[in-house]
Amino acid sequence: MRLADKVAIITGGAHGMGKSTCEIFAREGAKVVIADVDDKAGQELAQQLTSQNLTAMFHHLDVTSEADWAATVKAAVDAYGKLDCLVNNAGISGSAIDDLDDTEMWNRLMAINSTGPFYGIKYCAPEMKKVGAGAIVNISSISGIVGQGFIHPGYNASKGSVRLLTKQAASRFGPDNIRVNSVHPGLMPPMRTSGKTADPVTRAKMLKRVPLGRNGEVWEVANATLFLCSDEASYITGAELHVDGGHCAV
Repeated sequence: MRLADKVAIITGGAHGMGKSTCEIFAREGAKVVIADVDDKAGQELAQQLTSQNLTAMFHHLDVTSEADWAATVKAAVDAYGKLDCLVNNAGISGSAIDDLDDTEMWNRLMAINSTGPFYGIKYCAPEMKKVGAGAIVNISSISGIVGQGFIHPGYNASKGSVRLLTKQAASRFGPDNIRVNSVHPGLMPPMRTSGKTADPVTRAKMLKRVPLGRNGEVWEVANATLFLCSDEASYITGAELHVDGGHCAV
């Protein structure tokens, strides 16, 4: 098993890419902390995994709340004795609003997509230092690499922020043997918060820019994240892994 005896917190773990990541990590031997604001879905996933003799627990986490972060990390360490991995997956889409100058949406996108991962690193890195090693994966997006004029600028800005936050943290925590990398999904199945990018016509236009000619699947992102959290990636830090069907190569 690639994550045997590892303890991992996965934010936004109740749905989509986060859920797939929780399932794959648990199957690979990790003790998984499913962190999400959706208590019902998170608890159901934890029950599903434990019924398969896998190790998982749910803890409520609003990634914009420092108090929630402190409580989640404490719960993980109290339950499993340590913390090895963090996947900063929680995020919202910037395509569900027509007013691209909406200030409230800018603040919300930055709080969840950018400040959330900052808090995650702030509260998880000290526990990883105690172990003497750790792996952090920040889920960014191709929107953190290229501009897209049809979505709210806060989405591009927040995902671009995550990209450079990753590199800063990799530099900062490398001496502590904590690796920090980012994953950049391309066109994926619509998120619960998707707007324009869920529209079939818009998606068809976007697919024209994807050399592989299809959208990605959540398990493909989860497997990339698994690799970066595993010891197979022991000499990889500060890197950005595009899971985009070649979108950024065009």
